[in-house]
Amino acid sequence: MKSNAREGRRVLGSLRTADGRGVVRVEDRFDTDIDDLWSALTDPGRLLRWLGQIEGDLRLGGEFQAAFFDGWAGAGRVETCEPPRSLRLSMRDADPQPGQPDEGSIEITLGADGDQTLLVWEERGMPLRHLAAYGAGIQVHVEDLAAHLAGRERDDTEARWDELLPAYTELADQLTS
Repeated sequence: MKSNAREGRRVLGSLRTADGRGVVRVEDRFDTDIDDLWSALTDPGRLLRWLGQIEGDLRLGGEFQAAFFDGWAGAGRVETCEPPRSLRLSMRDADPQPGQPDEGSIEITLGADGDQTLLVWEERGMPLRHLAAYGAGIQVHVEDLAAHLAGRERDDTEARWDELLPAYTELADQLTS
């Protein structure tokens, strides 16, 4: 199992703005087929191994509750579900902290490329002043997914977030320069 995230531990994401809010886009390539990657993203038992607990109706239009390993908890709704290519979720934070959004969206797109699968994970709706932190956190999620697919344990979330934050801060600063 290969993921670009492990090669030199590089930054996989990019940051931008849309309608005055932050957008984080993380792309990676995995040595697995599209159906396996789709399963890792949508099967509650597999999600529990790398992202956290998800309970509820995971079909189109369905609502669910989530508690991620990084401490985020809230509710979501499946807005788009086109197996095994596209998944869009609206997410509501159960207890947004000052300056954090109470709602946002996650869109995941998969594409087969030979023996590999491309993943694009894009989240929208973050306040610009917290965009770097969200970028680092979303990359940690994608790296945890890569670890799961490779049969490895997840990295220490907080330590990895601390490693990534300076690079994402640089990216965020370029948006406002």
